[in-house]
Amino acid sequence: MKKITVLLVFLVLPYILSFTAAETQDFQGKAYYFSKSKMELGSWGARMSEAQKKQIKARLKNRLEKTYVLSFNTNESLFTEEVKVDAISGATDSWGANFSRGKQYKNVADNALVQAQEFYGKRFLVKDALQPIEWKMGSETKQIGGYTCFKATAVLPTTELQWFNFSWNDLRKSQTGNDDIELTEIEAWYTLQIPVKHGPAEFWGLPGLILEVSAGNTTMLCSEIVINPKERREIAPPDKGKIITKKDYRTTIIEKMTEMRDNRGRRRRS
Repeated sequence: MKKITVLLVFLVLPYILSFTAAETQDFQGKAYYFSKSKMELGSWGARMSEAQKKQIKARLKNRLEKTYVLSFNTNESLFTEEVKVDAISGATDSWGANFSRGKQYKNVADNALVQAQEFYGKRFLVKDALQPIEWKMGSETKQIGGYTCFKATAVLPTTELQWFNFSWNDLRKSQTGNDDIELTEIEAWYTLQIPVKHGPAEFWGLPGLILEVSAGNTTMLCSEIVINPKERREIAPPDKGKIITKKDYRTTIIEKMTEMRDNRGRRRRS
């Protein structure tokens, strides 16, 4: 056990020392991620042909495959999605945009989250504490883009990971009073070679930058890292929109979608 501890110290110490030196020089980094989600068609998917499944997958490509940029310094990070044009329609995904993650700012020193969300033309500024994550540190390692990464796992309520999202199933649960908590298992891989507590999306709090994370049917993988890029990006929280908490924002979405459903039902009956 002592030999392993000493070996880890000698492996990690050079990175910590170089990182400390970088901090004094206005350290900044940029990590690029791409995500892939498995298409879940449910029970009705079993009745579809392979051609139909392929067609739906093509139409949902913008939602199933996304790219992101994480700009970070020692304590702050800014996570943004790169907007893509729909391969079939030639337009952006306007419906999905209402339930996608907006520009996300995290400050690990202040335990602060600030996220810009736009919902059917209304701007919101979600301010809340960072989602606490009880990581279980593993001993497994693997290489990701030349970086040695260690494994960590956790379990979180699914709604805490998708608080900005919406499904009609969410609406049914809210109206039936179903309080069953659905849990999502998380697997993350982080590198001590970049010892910051940042990561993509809701994930953070490990002793190194998270380069890969899998949660539910989605995997995010870092494809490129640039340390101290020539073009510096301001890492600052978004500042436009009605200030609201995550819980109240989700309540607002449910109320609005309930109203839209009821209005549609009245128009059909008239």
